[in-house]
Amino acid sequence: MSKKKASWMVYLIYIGLLPIIGEGSDLQILKPRVPADQIGEVRTWTNPFTSTPQNIEKGKALFESKAYCVTCHGKNGEGYDHIPGLRGKLPRNFTDKSWQAVRTDGELMWILKNGSVGTAMVQFIPLTLTEDEAWHVILYIRTFGKPKN
Repeated sequence: MSKKKASWMVYLIYIGLLPIIGEGSDLQILKPRVPADQIGEVRTWTNPFTSTPQNIEKGKALFESKAYCVTCHGKNGEGYDHIPGLRGKLPRNFTDKSWQAVRTDGELMWILKNGSVGTAMVQFIPLTLTEDEAWHVILYIRTFGKPKN
């Protein structure tokens, strides 16, 4: 094993991600979609809405209707593996705990504003959602990565 690879493994163990990554996630999904020259700023963006049941319910309603998220990501957030006419990568599986652990809310907002190059994910702000609505959708997306009661 190279020194560089070993250093990364030590770093991942230190920040607690190696056990999560080891659960079978595709390492490709862990790569940021935000351009390198913007990622630092984007990671500072925080959701102005708190994760209350009411705000999550607003996000769910948008996810399942106006935002069309359910069309590709499904009601359970796992992402459909076969969508007729889909070109590019499959829709993101929001239940993937590895992905949830490494993506910030700011990165999700950036994708909603700009789309995701190399995938069928298009921009949704301002054409489909307002920024406030998008933040609510993000609150709901975060619930897919939490254990079910």
